[in-house]
Formats: sequence, structure tokens, C-alpha cells
Amino acid sequence: MKLNITRPLIVFDLETTGLDLVRDRIIQISYIKVLPRGKEQRENLLINPCKPIPQEVTELTGISNDDVKDAPSFKDVAQQLSEKMKDCDFAGYNSNHFDIPMLAEEFLRAGIDFDFSKCRLIDAQTIFHKMERRNLAAAYKFYCGRKMEEDFTAHRADEDTEATYRVLMGELDKYAPGVQEEPDRVLENDMDFLAEFSKQNDNVDFAGRIVWRPLLDADGKPLLDKDGKERRFEAFNFGKYKGRAVDEVLRVDPGYYSWMMSGDFTFNTKQVLTRIRLRGFNKQ
Repeated sequence: MKLNITRPLIVFDLETTGLDLVRDRIIQISYIKVLPRGKEQRENLLINPCKPIPQEVTELTGISNDDVKDAPSFKDVAQQLSEKMKDCDFAGYNSNHFDIPMLAEEFLRAGIDFDFSKCRLIDAQTIFHKMERRNLAAAYKFYCGRKMEEDFTAHRADEDTEATYRVLMGELDKYAPGVQEEPDRVLENDMDFLAEFSKQNDNVDFAGRIVWRPLLDADGKPLLDKDGKERRFEAFNFGKYKGRAVDEVLRVDPGYYSWMMSGDFTFNTKQVLTRIRLRGFNKQ
């Protein structure tokens, strides 16, 4: 099935030195840029993380320190990647939980404010888990009819990117209108629908330190806007102010902002916090 897209879609995967958004770095990025008329552009880059690659990561990915010693750092390629990914939507496997947050951090570390809030983020894993609840290898066998090890080398970003792309296409084929009898098992070939379907949380920042919460009336019922949607506010999701509105906390305890900005939080969390703070200043 051909993707029904109105702007380019970046299907991508990362390999990293670990899973810590603050301390770990990208060592490989691979993507397929699918254009609205169907043309596909592929790129696969090894990245020098400027820190040692743990042995267990090398054993898992096959990427060693020697492989990346002459490769560019992410900062070296950040501007070029930003230009290629501008005005695109993104799709990946577990991407909304890890790859997008990690990519956002790397862009910010390179001094580039890539605004993912303007992108539709489609997670093939979330779609799969909501429909079948298994991993990439099982998804590939289920949707593509073959074992992943027959077609790919495991834990390589370029291989996993190809597999993810085929899984996403297979999902759209399997759950197309007219194929499934149950309405809740139908997927629309539409990027807005898929991005909304891929959501699993109400995070404001990628790390989930700040989350959306509904505004409630005196009876504890959600307040609605003129379009019938729930009115929401940003609330802290940790610490002594958990559940409190961020703008309120910053107003009554301005030192909390300084504490977070100097603390061990992701750049993205600090960026979101700063935007809320500046918005509060503009309202004064």
C-alpha cells in the first residue's frame, strides 16, 4: 500500500551508547525519507559519540569505537540533518518513547532548536502493541510473512529502519478499511490519524517531567472549550510539586526554575520549562 502523505515522512532508527537521554549519545542514524509522490531517499550515517562505546553496545550493534573514530560527530552533521528533516513528519519503532527524545536532545546539544511539536510523530510499535502487542521481530513475521533474521542483521539501525518501514506498510494493509470488520481495528492511511493513534501518554516534554492535566470544574468534571475538547494545563509530574500547575509553581517559587535549570534534567525538559516561564512573563 502506498502511504497517503501530504508532506515528507522520515522513517528512522537510532543506535546509541545507551538509554540515558542526558548522558548517552547517538552512534548511528538511518532514515528513509518518503516524499508525497512516492519517491524514497535513504541515508545511513555512523556518528562519533565523542565518548567510548560500551562493550555490551558493540556486542549488540556490531558498532565499535574503531568504526566511529573517523566518523563525524552529531554536531558536525546536525545542521545538514535539520535542513533535510525540516517540515517532515516522523515514524519509527518505539520512536515516540526513545528515538525522538534522543534526537531532540542531540539537536539541542548542537545548538539547534528543532521543533518536533510541529511534526506528526507516528510510532509503528505503539500501533503494533495496540493491535497485537509484540516486538519488532514478531511484527515483521506477522505483517511481512518472514522471519527477520532471514532478511536482516539484528540491531543495526539501517536494517531495523527497513524492517520498520515494511511493518508500517503491512499494518496499513492489514487494517485497511474494508479488510477489518471491527471498526476499532481499522487504521486510516492518514498521518494525522496515525500520529494520534501512536500517542500513549500526555507528556509535555519527552521525559515526562511535565504532563498535561485536565482543568476541572467545582464538581470535578473536565471543563471543555468551545470545540468540545478538554481544557488542559501543564503540571509537574515529579517531586514536591507533582500535580501542581507549572506556571503557578514558577510564580510562587521562582527559585524552582533555577534549581531545575541547573539540575540533571534533559535539555528538552529545560526548554519546555523555559517556554512556559516566558509565556507567563508575556501575560503580565
